[in-house]
Amino acid sequence: MAQLEMLYGEWNAKVNVISRKDIQNLYEHHVLHSLGIAKVIEFKAGSRVMDLGTGGGFPGIPLAILMPEVEFHLVDSIGKKVRVAQEVARAIGLKNVRCSHCRAEEVKDEYDFIVSRAVMPLADLMKCGRKNISKVQRNALPNGMVVLKGGDLKGEMASMRSLCTEWELSQWFEEDFFKEKKVVHVSVRN
Repeated sequence: MAQLEMLYGEWNAKVNVISRKDIQNLYEHHVLHSLGIAKVIEFKAGSRVMDLGTGGGFPGIPLAILMPEVEFHLVDSIGKKVRVAQEVARAIGLKNVRCSHCRAEEVKDEYDFIVSRAVMPLADLMKCGRKNISKVQRNALPNGMVVLKGGDLKGEMASMRSLCTEWELSQWFEEDFFKEKKVVHVSVRN
């Protein structure tokens, strides 16, 4: 953890990846928040996961550290943020991470799951990533998206309620930050 704090602190001074006011909350607001996904699913060895809109590497890098037998593809349309994620992954020796500076629509590969930290409404995220979800099932949850979201999601999930499962992060994390934070799984039926 100390190495992540040092690396993100150094990079954040050059490239504003995390709000300058929020960098002191790196562990709680970014690392621990990202690991909330692992409370819902531990991807099986050999799984392929795309982190859509990764920014500086969240949730992909913390998940890649926790699950070294899973392949993570970190994707973002902002080049300087992808560079930070790439350099952090390289500096800590992550062999299971690759980073791409591109838009989601440009990605042609298939994945078991797409993870994200609320980069857009769920319906839009589904439109961008549905084509990238593999039909081959290997994990406990059906293939699809596992997304970190906050607040009241009733309206956002209304059109796909039958495909969604939602977990409150406050059941695992006691910090106030997690009071309205959720993990949402959206099953993609192929």
